[in-house]
Parts: sequence; structure tokens; C-alpha cells
Amino acid sequence: MHLEPFRSYALVSLVILAAINPQLARAKGLRAGTLISNTASASYDSGGARQTVNSNEVQIRVDELLDVAVASQDSAPVPASGNGVLTFRVTNSGNGPEAFVLTADSAVAGNPFDPTVTMLVVDTNGDGNYGEGDAAISNGGVIGPLDPDTFLTLFVVLDTTSAPDGQSARVELTARAQTGTGTPGTVFAGQGDGGGDAVAGGSRADDSATGAVITSVASVTLQKSATIADPFGGSEPVPGAVVTFEIVAQISGSGSVAELVITDTVPAATTYRSGSLRLQGTGLTDAADGDAGQASPSGIAVQVGGAQVGSNPTVLFDVIID
Repeated sequence: MHLEPFRSYALVSLVILAAINPQLARAKGLRAGTLISNTASASYDSGGARQTVNSNEVQIRVDELLDVAVASQDSAPVPASGNGVLTFRVTNSGNGPEAFVLTADSAVAGNPFDPTVTMLVVDTNGDGNYGEGDAAISNGGVIGPLDPDTFLTLFVVLDTTSAPDGQSARVELTARAQTGTGTPGTVFAGQGDGGGDAVAGGSRADDSATGAVITSVASVTLQKSATIADPFGGSEPVPGAVVTFEIVAQISGSGSVAELVITDTVPAATTYRSGSLRLQGTGLTDAADGDAGQASPSGIAVQVGGAQVGSNPTVLFDVIID
């Protein structure tokens, strides 16, 4: 897997605003710092007149409830060939803006090997895909503050180059409130948003989730051969003979390869025979359209896509000797 370059930050704050998305579920009630005020009144008759009197006003400032949720976004172990990327979602489920400390731990009990955590990457453009331009932070770095009811997508980048082939390992991502963590109800006096206290919620102000990688050291070798049919019913390479090229992609190792593309050029002194491009024996059109093939007088290209170990995607095309 090719890893794109990233910009690194010790603290990601404004840069992640584009990655924050509204959650469908509501956070824990009123926003921290909200003032709840109330004044009582009484009416009575005295001296032949109706009198009204108000009580003093009572104000209550809503404390900040510290809660967070972490969830893996990978439904199955992610294939890793030298490197792997796990995807998580971190949600501020409290009622005030909060920064979170993120830590990825690959030393999970039961792992046959421990991948190396290279870096954590915040999905700053919010597209849900790991790619260039996202913001990298160190393992144990801080993101936020996140507003309540918002989440961000985080990628954990792993190095698996020294791992045995075909083995699966789990990685745990933990997010904890920067203000503090503790048993539910733990109070952090004066540290809540808006000037009130902060209180650890049901998550203890930290949460964890695990994802998994499975090592896949798959490789591709190409075997190309040619058969000739001459105009006289033989197999001599004379002008006018049709040469059929067969290209076999042999996938070995374990796991699979992705985005496999097979290309070839039309040899000099030959002419591509229109409509002769095939994949696994099925004809492909020469035009760049909905199927996997494309051919021109200069060469061919076939988008095979994903291929499992043990499969042998085969491409054929014909040329005519000039």
C-alpha cells in the first residue's frame, strides 16, 4: 500500500473543523454553560387591594458533561501489505466543546504480532477516505475541541513489514477527554465550558474501540506468450499472419491485490486487430466505455481490479504482421 505524504501537527484544532460532521443523536441535554433561571411570584389581597410580590431570581449554570464514543468503521480485518490503515470514528457525546487525547495501542492481548503505529491521521476534508492533505498527528496527540453532537474520522496508520504472512492483529484506539477522566460523576471544579464544573459522564470521559489488520504479502508476475496463424493455415510469422498475445497475471502469496491494470504496446511492424481484446475469454470493446478494456493502434489497457491469490487473470489480443 502506498502511503501519501501528510502535514503533521502536534495539536489539531481549526484544521479539523472541515472534518466535523453533525451527529444524528443528541448529546447529553442542554449545552454546557446554559443558564437556567427562575423567579417565583405570589398574589394576595391586603387593604382592599390586590398585591403581587416576586421572589429573588435563582440561576443554575449547566455543567459540562464529559462523554465520548469511539467506533471502528471497518467491518472486517483490513488487508495490509507492508502498511495498513484502520478507520475509526470519534464522537463528542457530551454537552460542551472538548478536546480529546488519542492513543492507538497495537499490543493487544492475543495478537500473534504487534504492528507498529506509524501515525494518526485526521480526515480533515471529511470525505471518509485516507489521502493526501489530511492532517497527521503523533500517537498520543490531541484533537479538538469538538463541539457536542459532532464526530471526526480518524485513520490509524500501521507498519506491518516485519509481520508474518496471513496473520491477523488487533489495534485499540482510545479517546479521553483532555479535561479529565474518572468514574461517572467525578467533578472537575470550574473546568466546564461556560464557567461551570465539568463532570465525567457514563463513558468515564474515555472510550475505546478495536480494529484489525490481516497481513497480505501478495505479488504479481506476468507470463506472456504468442501464437501465430498464417494465411496459409500454418504458424509461420509471415506478412498477414495473425499473432495472438496472451498475458497471464499470476497472483501469489496471500490475500489479494487491488486495482490491477494490465497494459501492453502494439509491436512495431504490426497492426492491432480491432475488436480482438479479451479478458478471461470475454470480449471487450476497444473504446473507453463501461467495460474494463481499452485498445488503440498503439496498445491496450485492461482494468482487472481486485484479484485473489491463486487467480490468474488472462488478457488476450491480436495483431497482424504488416
